[in-house]
Amino acid sequence: MGVVNVTPDSFYAGSRAPSTESAVERALRLIEDGADLIDVGGQSTRPGSDSVPLDVERARVIPVIAALARQVKVPISIDTDKAAVAAEALDAGARIVNDVTALRGDPAMAAVAARAERTVLMHMLGTCPKTMQDEPHYDDVVAQVREFLSERLDAFAAAGGDPARVWIDPGVGFGKDLQDNLALIKHVGDLAAVAPVLLGVSRKSFLGKIHADMGPQERLPASLALASWAGFAGVEVLRVHDVAETKRALEALSAVVGAP
Repeated sequence: MGVVNVTPDSFYAGSRAPSTESAVERALRLIEDGADLIDVGGQSTRPGSDSVPLDVERARVIPVIAALARQVKVPISIDTDKAAVAAEALDAGARIVNDVTALRGDPAMAAVAARAERTVLMHMLGTCPKTMQDEPHYDDVVAQVREFLSERLDAFAAAGGDPARVWIDPGVGFGKDLQDNLALIKHVGDLAAVAPVLLGVSRKSFLGKIHADMGPQERLPASLALASWAGFAGVEVLRVHDVAETKRALEALSAVVGAP
């Protein structure tokens, strides 16, 4: 899943495409690089970020999705916590709803997400990126995230959604400290018993804590290492900024695994 941020402030500058034209261009480039899915978002969810107004988010993403839907066959995902944006995105041609609040942020979202071909339910501590990193604490992060995602899957089903059309995301970096993130990645296969897993570790800030506070521009090697681990640990979808590089890393490991 290639990331297209139609924003001026997402944490990794290389993913920002603040105009419709630049966002479409980035998406087409990611597809050429081998992306199987494209995730379009109009609101940064980096730690400490504020929500953007509905009309601003709508104006950012809907033209991009409509333009892409006319040109490409790969499924398009809308990354939003607003039901109105998700509904318009589906009408414009999106096929996946990716909600970082796991349907908790907007009471109308479950009914909208039930229309999608796929829904992504993500774990986040609380429902607001603004405060999610304020001293996060877990007694057993893997067990608690698994329990949360199982409960949200049940809630989606109770609202009329099809649980067989859900990907779960443990929410690396969303209300977790370094050790929490590493534990979730190490044990990501345990979560697959709940539902197929989508994972995003690409260039995230916790990688800078492993390697002396590296900035986003320097985190590609670490991102590839952990994506490769996850790809062979039961993760179904990798959400990445660097599609070509990630695919090459996975192909190299696949060649080794397939060797006599």
